Amino acid sequence: MRLHAASLLLVCWLLGQGIVLREASGQNTDWPSFRGKQACGVAEGHATPVRWNVDTTGGEKAENVLWKRAIPGLGHSSPVIVGDRLFVTTALSGGGRDEVRVGLYGSVRSVDDPSPHTWKVICLDKSTGKVLWERNAVKGVPKVKRHPKASHASCTMAVDAGHAVAFFGSEGLFCYSLDGKLLWKKDLGLLDSGFYKDRSAQWGFGSSPVIHKGVLVVQCDVQEDSFLAAFHVTDGREIWRTTREEVPTWSTPTVHRAGDRMQVIVNGWMHIGGYDLKNGEEVWRMEGGGDIPVPTPVVAHGLIFITNSHGGNSPIYAIRLNARGELPDPTPDRPGKHIAWCKGREGAYLQTPLVYGDYLYVCRNNGVLSCYEATTGTRRYKKRLGRGGRRGFSASGVAGDGKLYYTSEMGEVHVVKAGPEFEVLAVNRMGEVCMATPALSGGTLFFRTRGHVVAVSNRVAR
Repeated sequence: MRLHAASLLLVCWLLGQGIVLREASGQNTDWPSFRGKQACGVAEGHATPVRWNVDTTGGEKAENVLWKRAIPGLGHSSPVIVGDRLFVTTALSGGGRDEVRVGLYGSVRSVDDPSPHTWKVICLDKSTGKVLWERNAVKGVPKVKRHPKASHASCTMAVDAGHAVAFFGSEGLFCYSLDGKLLWKKDLGLLDSGFYKDRSAQWGFGSSPVIHKGVLVVQCDVQEDSFLAAFHVTDGREIWRTTREEVPTWSTPTVHRAGDRMQVIVNGWMHIGGYDLKNGEEVWRMEGGGDIPVPTPVVAHGLIFITNSHGGNSPIYAIRLNARGELPDPTPDRPGKHIAWCKGREGAYLQTPLVYGDYLYVCRNNGVLSCYEATTGTRRYKKRLGRGGRRGFSASGVAGDGKLYYTSEMGEVHVVKAGPEFEVLAVNRMGEVCMATPALSGGTLFFRTRGHVVAVSNRVAR
């Protein structure tokens, strides 16, 4: 008993001194796919930082920066974490055309870079940032062009206890062991995602894979022959493939239990809906919303939250988990029996919404953040992050320890107090363009910037 008490006192003293303790790996700190488990974007149980200093070019000492690792090439995939390993992807242009145009603008043009590219999977030690291994997944000229804001490595990986899956769209689907052994790869054909009204405007593939209990799911909404498919993650064997009548989208699916079955829930324009994970059969569907959907569905409080915005429509839908069949197009005054509530002009174009506690947070690409009561849709505030102007927000928000984190494209991370009252706790500058959504694990935030992965934490030795 005395030994146990002494050990506890030692641990408390170390934490009080800010000394980093290597945590045991486990599911409690895993962040296995885009926006973490079921895309919820929330990780609790650890204190998270409010302020930090990454850019030390001015001679200042870095504050609360656990490590910073340079990543070559151009990639907007978010970090994913399983155990003590962190994974990202990148694409290296042989012609050096790695520019990214940020901010708010309406151009539909593509970046045409016909030089040979190399697509890489990189595994880092979560605690130190050390490169454990990297693999060249594929080399060649990109089969489609990309948007000026996008990259050829925009899809976030999906990981579980034995697999790390990278999806490079038209370049293929690749599954590695956690030690870097290629287990299998698949060519899913030409996946041309772009503006459906102008097929010369190719914008690159962006939907990320997800893994649920050994089943890998991909959503491929493209110019021709869109589909949703499931594969055995162990060997890549196809389980089912369901045709979708849909134009290109960039949303990642969410897997969640609804009643007696697991559903694959997808965003879309012509087809928002749910599919049975077991066989790919359609459970429910609805139309409406923006015609270029990007945000991922999020489930909380027995509701499916879906938002999108483009082409004149900007809805927020709160759909009941027991939805079945074809749902009529809802309106705020007549949502229908399967819709708890909806808003007609308040949705987000790019960012996945965030449900934290009793509140739904929706940040638009101009940095306007709205807070709603999740179960009723009552708006509690609508405030702008930052200085406005033409500054953009593409990364989705994450939350933990009573704080929300929203990252602008210019690399300004706005730390907002969670709750119905708007309060900005700090604004931290990453020193680089930030297009990717951060990961959150064990109290540490992992940011993917234009050229680095940066780990920010209170647990830094001082």
